[in-house]
Amino acid sequence: MIAAKDLTVALGGRDVVAGVSFTIATGEAFGVVGESGSGKSTLLRAIAGLVPITGGTLAVDGAAATGTGSREGGRWVQLVFQDPYGSLHPRHTVERALAEPLIIHHVRDRDARITAALDAVGLGSGFRSRYPHQLSGGQRQRVAIARALMLSPRLLLLDEPTSALDVLAQAEVIELLARLRAERGLSFLLVSHDLAVVATLVDRVAVMADGRFVETLDVAALRKGSAQSPQTRALIAASRGFRRGEVTPAARP
Repeated sequence: MIAAKDLTVALGGRDVVAGVSFTIATGEAFGVVGESGSGKSTLLRAIAGLVPITGGTLAVDGAAATGTGSREGGRWVQLVFQDPYGSLHPRHTVERALAEPLIIHHVRDRDARITAALDAVGLGSGFRSRYPHQLSGGQRQRVAIARALMLSPRLLLLDEPTSALDVLAQAEVIELLARLRAERGLSFLLVSHDLAVVATLVDRVAVMADGRFVETLDVAALRKGSAQSPQTRALIAASRGFRRGEVTPAARP
């Protein structure tokens, strides 16, 4: 589904993504984790066609990509953003938000598609006339996922899809994404800083630091803590939290 070789994205005179190479098989879920500023979201946006690629090569489902998305590519590659409130227009109803990609791509049977998408994410037609401020965070993210499904994509790009949600809503969205992947044979590229979310949803994970992949491992190795790079070991340690007895108190004045 994705083949990247020495992929580079420069922003502001700096390589934010610096020579990344990886592949994602059709139907596979692949995760990218790393600290803030490591280049995760920029990588995702380059694949989505929102920022230009400045070096290397990228092919998505066999077609070469440059980082400036085409209308046709937008039909089968969809991005779900981190903030479900910010990604939905506050003055547009759920129905209008879901209809927009169908209008842009001149798709017919809009009413049936909207109904099917709302049912698929567990909301139902009763939500069609609601506005974003009338929805919980989890419901807004379900609408964002439904919008991503409107054009029957083959690849979902997920940018921290649960980080803005409470624990219960996170669990619901994770379960929804896992079900949709199984039912529709979707490929996922999931960017997150939360190793627990990544370990639940993906098959393999790459650890990113300073714009590069420092390690790629399968989920079984991640769960066991079988990491080689210091960056990966630091992320695993941080995800487990600190032990009070292991922290040396700062000297008091």
